[in-house]
Order: sequence, then structure tokens, then C-alpha cells
Amino acid sequence: MTQSRCRDNPLNRAVPTDAFIAPDESNKRDIELLFADAWRRVLNHLSKASQRPPMPSAPSTIQMDVMNRDPVPNNVLLDQLESLLLNSMNQANPNYIGHMDPMPTTFSIIGDMAAAGLNNNMLSVEMSPVLTSLENDLMKLMARYFGLEENSGGVLLNGGTLGNLQALAVARNVALDCHKKGVAVGTKSVILTSVDAHVSIQKAAMLLGLGTDSVVSIPVDSHGRMRPEALKLEVNKAQQCGTKVMAIVATAGTTIVGNIDPLVAIAKIAHEHDIWFHVDAAYGGALQFSSCYRTRLVGIEFADSIVFNPQKWLFVSRTCVALMFRNLSVLEDHFQIRAPYMLPSTVPNLGELTVQGTRSTDILKLWLSLSHLGTKGCGTLVEQGCKLASYADNCVRLRPYLQSACTPDTNLLCFSRRLHDGDSDIWNQQLHQYLSEQGFFLSLPTYRGIRWLRMVLLNPYTTQSTVDRLFDAIDIFSGFSTRTSR
Repeated sequence: MTQSRCRDNPLNRAVPTDAFIAPDESNKRDIELLFADAWRRVLNHLSKASQRPPMPSAPSTIQMDVMNRDPVPNNVLLDQLESLLLNSMNQANPNYIGHMDPMPTTFSIIGDMAAAGLNNNMLSVEMSPVLTSLENDLMKLMARYFGLEENSGGVLLNGGTLGNLQALAVARNVALDCHKKGVAVGTKSVILTSVDAHVSIQKAAMLLGLGTDSVVSIPVDSHGRMRPEALKLEVNKAQQCGTKVMAIVATAGTTIVGNIDPLVAIAKIAHEHDIWFHVDAAYGGALQFSSCYRTRLVGIEFADSIVFNPQKWLFVSRTCVALMFRNLSVLEDHFQIRAPYMLPSTVPNLGELTVQGTRSTDILKLWLSLSHLGTKGCGTLVEQGCKLASYADNCVRLRPYLQSACTPDTNLLCFSRRLHDGDSDIWNQQLHQYLSEQGFFLSLPTYRGIRWLRMVLLNPYTTQSTVDRLFDAIDIFSGFSTRTSR
């Protein structure tokens, strides 16, 4: 009966026969052929990434057939897909070293494909029983891996900005007791964070009704790390003025230079004054997987909440962000909104505990990718990036006309022409353009009032040879020779 209903479905005369995967296997062969053709094209594109420049030269316009009355044939759609791929940013090229945009692990691609096919809604246990349990269990393991206590746990979200927003929403509700009544008129509260903190902290303050002016920027030292003594002064100043410090936010891996705030000292100040301590470890949290470099995160175990993005330095395809809490009951008590249309469950309905209602199945690709790499493999990838950044920093120091912004804590390095050698901004911009013409992609952020060339040594196929070729190109541009020092 089921088989005949599927085959006799009147939709078959209105939509392509391979528009869906028929649940009775009636079009299985057609789908196999379609998937084989599509994946052949995608794999051919991805496996030749090093043969194309990091940035497309002249993006072409994609023909828009979306609003046509009749369906577009498969071969035409797949041809257009190939054109779109060719005109997209090529971050799999080993010379793409400009942003925190990794190539994805193979199993995270497989996980995305399987999740799309299942299309489960991670809103509730009722709608995704096995995957909800998987997310709860893996987030507990992840939280404990970061040193949080036995009652810790977390949720997955679609981006670090959402993670910081939700963490600070919980911090606000705890500090101001406003989960139900809202923020009282005239309430003065601030968030203290580094001047180098991510802009998502200001976005969160705006969305939480505090305003961006409520984010007080604490000065950093010459290495781009928050100064604890300056933080302590701001805490005392706020208390003397009757202002509530809602949260202190430390950064483990700042966006521009990648460095890590002194977590132990900051945690001590937060706990002495009973202030919520949040760590934005969106990027640098991956150091926890390295036996060599995890000491740089000492103090993260004292956090009340942590944001960590496996979609960055663990190479899981977007999106995949973990928000972890020292005590998961705080999230339930100060954030959860019950959904009356969902059945009660002993396992939490994750859509009740997150900013999002409908939630994608990000846990599947995270579980598959972590299982495939293992913590040892993750640590090796992290260590490779850190060592390469140190190597690149040494290349800068060998050149008297260059300077590093600071010694790298992670796999990021910012460098510039020395300030006394003329207008560094113009020179850096010209060098950036020249390197692009040579097939290298670096970013060009503003930091401490000037432009810097920024390297993010994230690609597993970027090597010392890549870095050597980059600095050879820089030497040619500048007219400097290092032959005598090699």
C-alpha cells in the first residue's frame, strides 16, 4: 500500500521525480545517480583547491532561475553550482591565511549531509530523541574536559555571537534578578571586558537592553592581554558609584592578535566580588586539546560560562558553537522558558534552554569529527598551528624592517612595517595587494591605530615552506635580502 501510494502520488506529475528521496525506494536509483554527479563535481572542486587562488579573480553573475514557472533541469542546476563554487572564496588553499576560516574535516561534511537528510529539529526530545541525548551527553563531557565541575554542561548554538549573547543574558538575569520582571528602570550595570574583546560583547549589551555604553573596555598590556590591575580599579570604581558589575568577560584568543587574557588573575577578581566570570574562548579554546599548550588556558576552569567554537580551530563545518556552564541548573533556573506544546521529559528540551527554538543538528558533525580525529589528533592540529606562528614570528624578527604586534599565544600573527620607516599604513596596504597578486591571502585589520598584516595559520596543509615563500615574496617587495642570515 505504501509503495503504491508513493508511486501514484499526483505530485509526481507536478514536481521532478527526484525532488525528494521516496520513502519506498521507488526512485533510489535516480537519487544515486543525482548524488553521484553532484558529489563528483563538489569533490573535484575541493580536491583541486591548491590549483586555484584563495580569492576568486572576477566573480561572475549566477543565473537566477528560481522564479521560473518550470523546473530547471538537473544538469543545468549542477552546472550553475559548479560556477558558484569556482567563484567562491577558496579557504582550502594553503595560501589562505587571512581569517579564522578553516577547511572542514571530512566527517563533518558527512555529518552535515546526514543531518540535512534527517532534518530533525533539535528543539525537543520528542522531535529528536537520540540526537538530543547525544548533545546533552557530549556537552557534559566537553564541559568536564574544560575543567568545569560535575554539574556542568552546555548547549550548541549557531555562532559565537549567539553564545556570548546567551551567556550574558544568563549573567544579567542572575545579577539583576530580572528573568521574569525585566530590567528595572534606572538600573545601572556594566560589563567589564578587554579593549580587544570581540564586538559580540557590545552587540549582546545592546540586545539585552543595557546599551553599548555599558561595556567598559579595560586596557591591555603590550602583548594584547587584559591588565588585571586596571580591571580591579574599574570594579572598585563601579562599586563606589553604585553601579552593578553584571559580568567580567575574559578573552582566550582575541580576534586580531589571538592572545589570551590572564585568566587566573581575572577569575580571582571576579570571585572576590561575586561577579559572573565569562570566558570567550571561541577561538583559543582549542588549546585545551593540546598537552603542550593547554597551560595557556589555566584559569578557564573557574569560569561560570565558556563559549568555544569547534567550527574554528577544530575544523568542524559551520555552524558549531558550544556554550558551557559551570552549573547547568543556573541555565535552567535563569533562562529556561517552557514550551507547552512539547511533552515533558527527564532529558532537557534544548530549545527551551537556548536563544533558538528550531535548532539544526550540529551535534552530529561534531560527534563524528571528534571521534574521527580523536583528542590526540585535535591536539596535533593545534600544536602545528602554534609552532608555525612561532616560526613566522621568528621570520619577522629576522627582518629589521618588520615588527610583530606581539608574541603569539595561538596561531595568529600580526606584523607591519616598522613605524619609523615612513607611512606604514600605505606600505602595508601596498604589500597586502602585492601578496594577493602572488597568490597569498592575508587580512589587513586596524590595531593600535595602524594597519597590520594578519596571518591565521589554520590550514592543515600550510607548512613552513608556505611561510618561507610568503616571506621571500615580502623580501622581494621590500628589496631586502636575508641570504646572509640564512
